Amino acid sequence: MSKINIEEKFSLFSELWSPKIIAESNEQLVKIAKGRGELVWHKHDNEDELFLVFKGQLTLQMRETEIVLNPGEMYVVAKGVEHCPRATEETHFLMVEPKSTAHTGSVVSELTVDTVDQAWI
Repeated sequence: MSKINIEEKFSLFSELWSPKIIAESNEQLVKIAKGRGELVWHKHDNEDELFLVFKGQLTLQMRETEIVLNPGEMYVVAKGVEHCPRATEETHFLMVEPKSTAHTGSVVSELTVDTVDQAWI
């Protein structure tokens, strides 16, 4: 495997809320995405989901609280916790999650990207 320049990878796509796979380690996928606006309320019953922000500000809305992430900050949403990512400006972030993790859990919307359609970049 070659080294990965994450900033360069972000320059290769413009779609919002459409995760791109950049690496795999121990059955965990490392994905990057851009977001603006809101995704959808969803949860992952069996998987934790790690978020790390590179650019902008990502708010992880949860029913009981909100976590605001700025560049260089990360947070792990525990399995089973309903959440809705939100960004008021274009935000670049990285996620680490098991290969089995469905993009928006059991919720399907026009923003949902099927696991088999998530492209390597």
